[in-house]
Amino acid sequence: MLLAAGRGERMRPLTDATPKPLLCVQGQPLLQWLLQALAQGSASRAVINTAWLGEQIEAGFGSVFAPSASKLSLPIRYSHEGRDFGGALETAGGIARALPLLCPPDALTDNAGIFWLLAGDVFAPDFVFSPAAVARFAASDKLAHIWLVPNPAHNPRGDFGLAPVSAAGVGLALNLPAEDGQPRYTYSTIGLYRKALFEAPWCDIPAGNPQGAKTPLAPLLRKAMDNGLVSAELYAGRWTDVGTPERLAQLNHLTPMDAA
Repeated sequence: MLLAAGRGERMRPLTDATPKPLLCVQGQPLLQWLLQALAQGSASRAVINTAWLGEQIEAGFGSVFAPSASKLSLPIRYSHEGRDFGGALETAGGIARALPLLCPPDALTDNAGIFWLLAGDVFAPDFVFSPAAVARFAASDKLAHIWLVPNPAHNPRGDFGLAPVSAAGVGLALNLPAEDGQPRYTYSTIGLYRKALFEAPWCDIPAGNPQGAKTPLAPLLRKAMDNGLVSAELYAGRWTDVGTPERLAQLNHLTPMDAA
C-alpha cells in the first residue's frame, strides 16, 4: 500500500495544484520511483489511497503500472478517501479502509494477510522490496517489521529505539519513554505489516472502515512494540522524506525558487 492521501501543507504552493506524490524528483514523479521498486520486487499488486487531488493520481497511473521499454507490470487499485469521506482518514484509518483490497478474503497466496506499507512522498531509490524479507517476516510471530534510518535534521530525536540486533541485522523496535537515553532512529515509513494489526484486539475499526474513522498508525505500532511484536532493522541507503520545497530542491539540485 502506498500512502498518497495527504494534503502536503508544508509543500505549498507546489501542492496547491499537484498532489505531493506526483511532484517530480530527478525526472519522474515520486510515486513512480516507488511503483518501479515494488514491481521489481515482490509485489503482486499495489493499492494507493488518495484524498487531495486524488483524481490526478489515478489519471496519471491508471489501473496498471507498466513503464515503457520495460517488462514490468503491476496492477493498481485505489482507495479514494476524499471521494468517499471528504478527506484523508489518517494512516491506520486509511489502511483499515483499504484492507479488503490489500488482503482479499479469497486470496490463496502463501503470504495472504501480509503487505508492504510505504509513504508516497519518500524518496528511497536504493530500497529493495525483496521476497526474502517477506518470507522472513511471514515466518516470524511479529505484527510488523519496520525499517529505521539515521535521524535527519528535521527529526533529530528520532521515533523508535532498536534492541540489540541479530547477526542478520534484525532486532526489536522499542517504544522508548521520553526520558530514556537510548538511541532513537527515524521510521522510514517503509514496513511489512500483517492484516491482524488492524483488527481486534489491536484496532477497533470495523472491517473496511465503513464509517471512515480517522485513526493514526503510531499508537497501534507503539502498542504492538510494548508487546514485543514489532521487529526492525536499519536502512543505510539513500532516503529523503520529501516534505518541504527545500528538500525537493536539494534532490533536484535546484534552488527553492527554481523548484517553485
